[in-house]
Amino acid sequence: MKNRQRKLWIAFTIVMLFSFGVLGYFGIEIYQEAPPVPTEVRTTNGNVVLSASDIKDGQNVWQSIGGQEVGSIWGHGAYVAPDWTADYLHREALYLLDYYANEKYGKNYADTTVEEQAYLKAHLQSNIRPNTYDKASGVLTITEERNQARLYLQEYYSKLFTDDAEFTQLRKDYAIPNNSITDPTRLKQMNAFFFWATWATVTNRPDSDVSYTHNWPAEDLVGNVATTPLLAWSGVSVILLIFAVGVLVYYHVASKQDEEDMVPVEYPVSNGTVTKSMTILKKYFWVVCLLMLLQVGLGILTAHYGVEGQGLYGIPLDQILPYSVTRTWHTQLAIFWIATAWLGTGLYISPAVGGKDPKFQVFGVNFLFVALLIIVLGSMIGQWFGIMQKLNLVQNFWFGHQGYEYVDLGRFWQIFLFVGLFVWLALMIRPLIPVLKEKGSHRNLIILFLISCGAIALFYGAGLMWGRQTNLAIAEYWRWWVVHLWVEGFFEVFATVVLAFLFVRMGLIKTKTATNGALFSTIVFMSGGIIGTFHHLYFSGTPTAVMALGATFSALEVVPLTLIGYEAYENYKISTHKGWLQDYKWPIYFMIAVAFWNFLGAGVFGFIINPPIALYYVQGLNTTPLHGHTALFGVYGMLGIGLMLFVLRSIYRHVQWNDKLLKIGFWGLNLGLLLMALLSLLPIGIWQAIESIQHGMWYARSSELMQLPAMVTLKWLRTIGDIIFTVGIVAIVLFVFKLTFKKSNHEK
Repeated sequence: MKNRQRKLWIAFTIVMLFSFGVLGYFGIEIYQEAPPVPTEVRTTNGNVVLSASDIKDGQNVWQSIGGQEVGSIWGHGAYVAPDWTADYLHREALYLLDYYANEKYGKNYADTTVEEQAYLKAHLQSNIRPNTYDKASGVLTITEERNQARLYLQEYYSKLFTDDAEFTQLRKDYAIPNNSITDPTRLKQMNAFFFWATWATVTNRPDSDVSYTHNWPAEDLVGNVATTPLLAWSGVSVILLIFAVGVLVYYHVASKQDEEDMVPVEYPVSNGTVTKSMTILKKYFWVVCLLMLLQVGLGILTAHYGVEGQGLYGIPLDQILPYSVTRTWHTQLAIFWIATAWLGTGLYISPAVGGKDPKFQVFGVNFLFVALLIIVLGSMIGQWFGIMQKLNLVQNFWFGHQGYEYVDLGRFWQIFLFVGLFVWLALMIRPLIPVLKEKGSHRNLIILFLISCGAIALFYGAGLMWGRQTNLAIAEYWRWWVVHLWVEGFFEVFATVVLAFLFVRMGLIKTKTATNGALFSTIVFMSGGIIGTFHHLYFSGTPTAVMALGATFSALEVVPLTLIGYEAYENYKISTHKGWLQDYKWPIYFMIAVAFWNFLGAGVFGFIINPPIALYYVQGLNTTPLHGHTALFGVYGMLGIGLMLFVLRSIYRHVQWNDKLLKIGFWGLNLGLLLMALLSLLPIGIWQAIESIQHGMWYARSSELMQLPAMVTLKWLRTIGDIIFTVGIVAIVLFVFKLTFKKSNHEK
């Protein structure tokens, strides 16, 4: 057993060093090969029409109105408004085709013959695809007609984002408030950013016939079509998935050992010790519940904006709480409440294992709680001020809205949270120091636990690696370190180790078995998960090698999820034990739900958008929130609730639980989430995917498609799942508050 554990530690070290080495190496490549921001944009006549500051400030203007919470750029962002790069590219192409058609044939493009259209498209592509950026001077040269198209689109988007009566209906369809931007200079700057981001989607890389975004979005008019590498690496990913699943199944069967029934007669958790710092954790869980309620309410409002873009049943709510604000808060609060539940669980485990509170532990737990409240409320207020255009661009970056989905909070609040995570890490380490000095099999599990805690604190720092005007391709690279590695990666490791800890403390598995299982699970997950970060970056201005690595290794992320049914069955067997273990029935049921959603949400719904050829057509469609909701809430949310219930069961061990509320909560959440996915998100996503393949990304996100009566009906069908889901949330919140306001045995 010791020899096996040593091998697992060696494998763990190799996987981490190799994976981060690859991630770092290609990070350098992304820095070197990112779409360049020209110092000047000139016409062929030598007129300077844009500067680097116009483009960079335009990126900040876009961020200040919500950025990726108002439509998307390169497919990353919200789904009600269009993808601005796909929309801009299609409109620019049509403008230029009309220009060339009138110049050659004296009529618009739509009125030309099929043969004439073929010529015009070839002519357009020969003018728009060549890379006219001069690296030595930093100057980008465009034709006079392309500059005219730019000016035309500048006027178009200026009307859209102000209050022009011609665009009233379109603003409603896109859930964009009137006068989102009123400053003409800001409007010009944002259009400059749209121009640059779109230029990168159609302009070939140097010495290549593929654009900076690997020909994304699909747009036949300009020659943006799927490439051979897209197809080839998609095939490789599927083959590797099948092969790796076979290997894992063989290993699992070959190494499976029957464990003796070790369920103890008495409660073994924390050896009967409930310290002062553990009892005050209930206020963390109060915050979890309140944030859950608020997040769900904002989610309902955000979804409603998809059918009534500027209000709530006729009330012009968008004037004080626009879609970009509600969606920002909805996505951010999901991270906040899930993280709070997990951090609270960690603060319970450390003194539970150590057996006592170190000096000032209670003060530290209270201090961290206050800091958490300040970060949550402060960042939300700052984001509202930013989106409502009440901050300048520098103030917005520091205290307002950074415009990057899931990392929207201003830089000041990011730093505040980063420091808070290290305070949490210190509170985790201090109670465990005496235990680490003792010899025994538990040390390796504690070390792995502390490694996961340290990674959670450290890797949030990736969100500090970009600046206010960092190239979007580079900012996206670091953003996915936070979203994928921090949220999906190291929180996954933390959850695996925490569950192992809990089951060991409950006497359900041996320490060595738990340690080996946690190490093996971490190795398998991280083998694909770290380099698999690249599957988010196929079309974000990154080199082709990033797509190859992302496709290959992201397939490995699905591998451990194929055996998730075994994990669910093992948890179910635990829940059937009689005696005191029946008190842990509902926390264990939530672990079973985690296994189910890991398979469906993270596995099935995740893999359908992972292969490059699939993502080429569906990036930025409702297939993404389908995966996002079922994986983020289905896995991490359910796990957060389950961990919270584990802790509350251990603290309030002699209090009779309200099984009726828990039953309503459990089934309401799971059934509601399933109906939300199957009745609305999945059919909308499939419909959009078909249209994207046939007509291009611009149409799949257009108001022409998304406001069709049948599409609106599918949006309304989400209400069924939302209502059931909300009932489940309310039941869980009522349960927690009723439980924690009772006097438990240790308080009497």
